[in-house]
Formats: sequence, structure tokens, C-alpha cells
Amino acid sequence: MSYAPKSTLPEQDLRVVGEALQGTLLDLLDLSLVAKQIHWNIVGPRFRSIHLQLDEVVSLARDYADKVAERASALGIAPDGRAGTVSSGSAIGTVKEGWLQDVDAVGTMVAALSATIGKARERMAAVGKVDPVTEDIFIQVTGDLEKQHWMFQAENGR
Repeated sequence: MSYAPKSTLPEQDLRVVGEALQGTLLDLLDLSLVAKQIHWNIVGPRFRSIHLQLDEVVSLARDYADKVAERASALGIAPDGRAGTVSSGSAIGTVKEGWLQDVDAVGTMVAALSATIGKARERMAAVGKVDPVTEDIFIQVTGDLEKQHWMFQAENGR
């Protein structure tokens, strides 16, 4: 016996919301991986403070990835967070291999957060027209990511 939740949204609206949620899920999962990769490989005089700040991003991204995936599930959309799907569908660029100087690590995080926020804002605008419940999630995600973006920019004074 198979069970798939049914959405109360019209099919066209569900398609818009589903694409937005799936894309954001991929970006959030990748953001958590990028932050963790940098967390393990950062070196330099500001190692400790940035190392700890990266863990905040990892936690934030993982928490929101779960909220986004559960919203998709509640609407009858099967979320796909498999590694191959994340690597081929994320808006975030790759992280340089090996050790990263603290300045470079911060720059990489600013770029990753910028990419994630840019896509989240596009998706927020799209879902806002058809599903305010999902839009609310995007508002929360974007606000918290923008706070991290600001903090990382302040690390390098850029």
C-alpha cells in the first residue's frame, strides 16, 4: 500500500512551491557542507572565532533544511536531499581543497551565503504569490542567512 500526502494547493501553485522548496533544500544542505568543510580546514590568527561561527551556520542551515523538507512533505512533495542531487543542483560554488587562510575562508562563506540568499529571495517572491505559509519560511530563512552574511562580511571589513 502506498501513501502520498495530498496538497490543498492547486497543481500550478504546488509546482511553483515545490520547485522553490527543492531548490532551497539543496542550497541549505550544500551551505551546511561548505561551512563544515571550511570549519575543518581554516587556519590563521582568527581560527577560533571563525571556526565557532561556522558551526552556527551549519546548525542554522541544517535546521532550515529540515523545515523546508518537512514543508515539502506536508504538501505532498517528496524532498530529495541525496548527495548527487545536492552537488548537481546547488547554487553554491565549490570550496577550494585543503587548508584555507581565515581571510579566504571568510570570503568563501560570504560568496556561499550571497548565492544562497540571492536564490532564496527569488524563490520567496515566487511563492509569496501563491502560498503565504511557505513564504513565511523563506522570510525566516532569508533573515537569518542575511544576519550571518553581515557577520562574515564584517570579519573582513568588506
